[in-house]
Amino acid sequence: MADDKSKTGGQDRQRINVHEDYELRGWAKKFNVTPERLKEAVQAVGTQADDVERHLADKK
Repeated sequence: MADDKSKTGGQDRQRINVHEDYELRGWAKKFNVTPERLKEAVQAVGTQADDVERHLADKK
């Protein structure tokens, strides 16, 4: 399903879409990691932001 940019908030704020460049950059900046590292984390644990954040914290 395509990312509907007209609908913000809610569930969309808790999922990371690494296929959208602006989201990839934004989440990478939030977690203070490279976009490549963020992609690896999403591949390892899925797209839920909380899971990715925990995964990245465990790896530091």
